[in-house]
Amino acid sequence: HVQVDKARQAVPISGTEIRADPLACWDFLEPPARGYYARRVCLIGAESTGKTSLARALAARYHTVWVAEYGREHTEAKLAAGKCDRWDSAEFTHIAEIQCRREDAAARQANRVLICDTDALATAIWHRRYLHERSPAVEAIAARHRHPDLYLLTDVNTPFVQDGTRDGEAIRAWMHATFITELRAGRRPYRLLRGSFAERLARASTYIDEVLAKPPGQGRGHAVPEEAFMVTGPQPGYLEGASGEVKYHSASDH
Repeated sequence: HVQVDKARQAVPISGTEIRADPLACWDFLEPPARGYYARRVCLIGAESTGKTSLARALAARYHTVWVAEYGREHTEAKLAAGKCDRWDSAEFTHIAEIQCRREDAAARQANRVLICDTDALATAIWHRRYLHERSPAVEAIAARHRHPDLYLLTDVNTPFVQDGTRDGEAIRAWMHATFITELRAGRRPYRLLRGSFAERLARASTYIDEVLAKPPGQGRGHAVPEEAFMVTGPQPGYLEGASGEVKYHSASDH
């Protein structure tokens, strides 16, 4: 073989430098590598808690792309066809598959961080809401797909706005509690977003900055440290400390 640009003058980067700090070398990465290295942050929560507005604002702040909720697109199509009164399990499997596919495609275009407005885990919870049972197929998709580096859970202490596609305010408390239960059960790191929209956006930005500052390789494929479950503000099932922060305690701690 013939060595080209040995002094790295035309392309001043090396594989070693990229592996050491891929986010700092972003401009030298091709889309497949960007899809692998991009940090993923997912907004989840009950209806009408500002997830989509936050996803759009965060993407603008970080000059990156965001992934819209395919489930909403699917629901709007059912409404237009007059078929929204009936759901089957296969639809949720389809929604989860498309959501994951779109997320992976968007990650290739992201600028260091990808903002996701829901994921397959949320689809599994919506399956329970509509069909009153778990879906092994949807939960398997959620389990094997790349987990976000961080979930941002939106609190339900916001006015409910009916846009014609939403279930209603009555189920928001159940949804919120179920998200917390499933995030804890799956040991998925998350932070709670509370307060006004501006306060939520500021908190979310701080949490994303923390994710971007983590060393390469930390997170995906590694055990989640206990401190990753720290949230702000008291929640059912949590123990509040003197500092005002609340820490998740596993059953083995009692």
